[in-house]
Amino acid sequence: MKKLLSLSLLSTLVLAGCATTALNKTDFESAYNTINSEQLTTHIKAFASDEFGGRGPSTEGEKLTLAYLTKHFKELGYQPGNGDSFLQEVPLVSLEASPEMGLTIGDKTYQYKKEMVMGSSRISEFEAIENSELVFVGYGVNAPEYNWNDYKDVDVKGKTVVILVNDPGFATKDPELFTGDAMTYYGRWTYKYEEASRQGAAGAIIVHETAPASYPWSVVENSWTGPQFGFQKENNNMDRVAVEGWITNDVAIEIFKKAGLDFTKQKQLAAKSSHHADLGDLTASVSVKNTIKKSISNNFIATLPGSEKADEHIIYSAHWDHLGTDPTKKGDKIYNGAHDNATGTAGMIEVAEAFASLPKNPKRSITFLAVTAEEQGLLGSKYYAANPVISPKSTVANINMDSLNLLGRVKDVSVVGIGKSELDDMLAVAATKQNRTIGGDPKPSSGGYYRSDHFAFASMGVPAMYAGGGTLPIDDATATYRKRMGLILRGCYHQACDHYRKGWDLSGAVQDLKLFYHVGFDLSEQKDWPKWDTKSEFQRK
Repeated sequence: MKKLLSLSLLSTLVLAGCATTALNKTDFESAYNTINSEQLTTHIKAFASDEFGGRGPSTEGEKLTLAYLTKHFKELGYQPGNGDSFLQEVPLVSLEASPEMGLTIGDKTYQYKKEMVMGSSRISEFEAIENSELVFVGYGVNAPEYNWNDYKDVDVKGKTVVILVNDPGFATKDPELFTGDAMTYYGRWTYKYEEASRQGAAGAIIVHETAPASYPWSVVENSWTGPQFGFQKENNNMDRVAVEGWITNDVAIEIFKKAGLDFTKQKQLAAKSSHHADLGDLTASVSVKNTIKKSISNNFIATLPGSEKADEHIIYSAHWDHLGTDPTKKGDKIYNGAHDNATGTAGMIEVAEAFASLPKNPKRSITFLAVTAEEQGLLGSKYYAANPVISPKSTVANINMDSLNLLGRVKDVSVVGIGKSELDDMLAVAATKQNRTIGGDPKPSSGGYYRSDHFAFASMGVPAMYAGGGTLPIDDATATYRKRMGLILRGCYHQACDHYRKGWDLSGAVQDLKLFYHVGFDLSEQKDWPKWDTKSEFQRK
């Protein structure tokens, strides 16, 4: 922490001091205070309403969401961010696997949803693996920079690989191994399927465990079933493994035992060094029948042009989508996604209003990007990164808002991926205005820096900040509230119960939105662009 708040912080303090007087300190404060819980509540309730149907991509809920955003940003005086349009088309394909499937390993067939979830990313009506030899490849990582390759000296072409979730650093807590408890991109499920495909495997199965995955099996059951979205590609994703999916921890223990192996011991070996093991004569078979629907979804983009440097943009991002509606579900069929991410989408409007209320536009342009299909693997932001409306060379920084703090005001602010760029120093300055300090990610093992839409900007070389909330409640009453509400929020992650609740304390969300506005304001006024830390894996390209 001492290292972070060093010369860079002092220079930022000077810049921030200049920034808050560049227009007028009174004007800055007035705009700062336009952000309030009453307006935020109104927007959250709209996005999370049953009328919006869970905001699934390419649904009526998307149309309502985009219309709501367009209306409010127009009223605030923002201009279309993509030429004469507020929208950027994102061509998607929906693949919905028939639930009538079974995964047969050895002499047993495992049940869909209860014990396994399988699917295919190939744009194909039918894909299957049949009597495919099983190979355990540890964490499924090929990382030369860490001198680690679980695929070394093993040919998995045409075989099905079984993979552990997260990475060895999490398992050992060794700070010298990968990045210790903080997940790297190698720990993400997306990487594991990608690498298995590069290795020529026929199938890829990830073993689910709640702690290293950072979510329970119910999230797999809800998020990886039903329509799964991907990009429309000329090769129809035929370079991906034929079948990919998840099995429960209990299933993994059982099949390893059948192969004459102890699952716990194999995990221990996999955490020490590159590791693979044949699973005896066990094979896997499963057929995936897909219903294919091609559609167009949209990213939303709006800009407040800069008064002096209009070609330089600070981009705020949030994903507007959630899981939509499941007509096959009993009871509540709508995944309203109030916390994730009606809060962040609503927060964009609040921050946008703060900038719009200034007597003159900031020096640099302020742009808001609400992306689609985040829940399907960050597809909207990935598409934007591959087809940027604003060149990365014209993008000063990115500030991302995903699932705002609903646990009340705090004395600190958590920074996911702390220390990666000078944006943290600027956030520290903004936090002093609220008598807050900044600290690291309270759950680094979840790999949060690689799990939200700012990651696309970081991958382009644009310094990106993902922060909010904290661990130190402002008072005893808030601490009591946090304990109760924290359990509710965790239990409703990607569940139908993630809907707006009248008893939410939005004061913490307002705290953070004011921080985000403050950092963006300083970025818009200061002379220099923020830089990545020299030790960060991300750098300007």
